[in-house]
Amino acid sequence: MAATGMYVYGIVGGAHQLPAGATGVGEPPAAVRLLPAGDLAVVVSEAPAGLRARRRDLMAHQGLLLELAEAGPVLPMRFGVVAPDDATVLSDVAARRGEHAAILERIDARVEMNVKVMPVQDHLAALIREDPVVRRARDETRRRPGYEANIRLGEAVSAGLKRRAVAAAALLPAQCAEIADEMRPGPEVDGCVLNASFLVPRRREADFRAVVERCAAAHQDRLELRLTGPLPCYSFTGPEPVPARV
Repeated sequence: MAATGMYVYGIVGGAHQLPAGATGVGEPPAAVRLLPAGDLAVVVSEAPAGLRARRRDLMAHQGLLLELAEAGPVLPMRFGVVAPDDATVLSDVAARRGEHAAILERIDARVEMNVKVMPVQDHLAALIREDPVVRRARDETRRRPGYEANIRLGEAVSAGLKRRAVAAAALLPAQCAEIADEMRPGPEVDGCVLNASFLVPRRREADFRAVVERCAAAHQDRLELRLTGPLPCYSFTGPEPVPARV
């Protein structure tokens, strides 16, 4: 298929080298090249026609960024950034050169780790024992059983599980801040009481995982933790960092 512009993966330092045999999105995978931009460089390839968010291309995009990050900091672009030509890319990079350089310095030798926290859906006996609101709803259902009473009990249980998870999740950012340099809240996710990304020194990734695992073990009756990473530092490409150590 004919190319339809320049696909942009990310921005790196001018001395950054491409991984051997690096390829990008498309079928067959597009050849990747560095577009020099002064003391920076832009990682690009030809954009395939009909580009969509297929799993194959999403994985190719992220995989290339992670490979690039092994050799130095990368300011990653979200999937699907396409420019009409090299000149447009270079103009856009030059207009924000100072900001790009500062971000690359901040994320050097770091990765993004994302943590999502959901309430557990069991341990109801402990919830009833500890939560007076749920206990009253349970007792009312026993005294006056029926459809509406069951609905109220279900709502009380759901709210109680969420309250327990929120209280336990509130302890996590401070624990993660012992390892992470920055934290960024993520968008709301259905069913999650916390969605946050942390900027973690690459050499301390294992330490960060251990902190999250200890939190999950300590509160296994209250929350479920999902840790994703290492990821390209998507959440930390803005000009204003949020310190993790609040």
